[in-house]
Amino acid sequence: MEILATVIFLSAGLFMGWSLGANDAANIFGTAVGTRMITFKTAAIICSIFVVIGAVAGGSGTSNTLGELGGINKIAGAFAVSASAAFTVMMMSKRGLPVSTSQAIVGAIIGWNVFAGLQTDTTVAADIVQTWVFTPILGAIFAIIIYWIVKFMIEHTKIHVVKMDKYTRYGLVIAGAFGAYSLGANNIANVMGVFINVSPFNDIDVAGLFTITGVQQLFLLGGLAIAVGIFTYSKRVMMTVGNSVFKLSPITAFVVVLASAFVLFVFSSQGLYTFLTSRNLPAFPLVPVSQSQAVVGAIMGIGLAKGGRNIDASKIGTIGIGWVLTPLISMLLSIVALNVLQNVFLQSVVG
Repeated sequence: MEILATVIFLSAGLFMGWSLGANDAANIFGTAVGTRMITFKTAAIICSIFVVIGAVAGGSGTSNTLGELGGINKIAGAFAVSASAAFTVMMMSKRGLPVSTSQAIVGAIIGWNVFAGLQTDTTVAADIVQTWVFTPILGAIFAIIIYWIVKFMIEHTKIHVVKMDKYTRYGLVIAGAFGAYSLGANNIANVMGVFINVSPFNDIDVAGLFTITGVQQLFLLGGLAIAVGIFTYSKRVMMTVGNSVFKLSPITAFVVVLASAFVLFVFSSQGLYTFLTSRNLPAFPLVPVSQSQAVVGAIMGIGLAKGGRNIDASKIGTIGIGWVLTPLISMLLSIVALNVLQNVFLQSVVG
């Protein structure tokens, strides 16, 4: 019975992973699929493999930050928080909106703090919220810089159009793999971060060679759930990002994928964080950020680099509304879910 209860409670994290795969992970290859340089099936396979690797190998840093925002200490409470965030993302995905799973989980955690009567750490919250502003801006900056570099290289080299097409496809695959790895490392916190304090898994020693920790097992499950979401429900959001905001050529699609990958990488790389802080330099916080915001920002950067023509302002406005509503809806749903679990199903949601 206890095992069954654990599976039921963890299902919310798997649902969150599926939602992330359906939404945020889709944006890694959205521009490539939208320009027909890569098929959806190929994009889904590459994205799934590298998002799992990133989740298991590099997902601990951003998860610690979410733990500082709200240390959920009951598995039923973690279930309510994760399910509320996932349901919010699913609702937005059905409308074809590339919303932020990071915003959804943060809103849900704050809802748990409100329900539990705990003070939300304003410093940690401020670090997270400011990334919601900086992520699209940084995506635009990276995109503009990469676009200028690529444009310079093309104008000063004589590459046959057939070879250029081939190189572009390779570039999209490599950039997409990098982006998927960065997404797994950065956003697995949104999927399984709330379960770390209540993880049901014990460390596994593999023939005395290495140890698979309980947290890594959680992240592996979350990564696989993301992969399922990519295959089953991501194509619609890919087309929204790839075609609706700004019409992209294959080369600018490569720029967008690479720019958004760099954004997630700088917010999830513990090595980069340690390198900068050890030299008393300002460092990017280890915070789960939105792949959707990075991609939309990068697409905007391409549009600005080309003079701002053909940007669909109404579509950007619609996406922006989704970003504002996501944490608010998730927070309210979290409070309702916690009340239902505690008062109707008599589950302990706060330790």
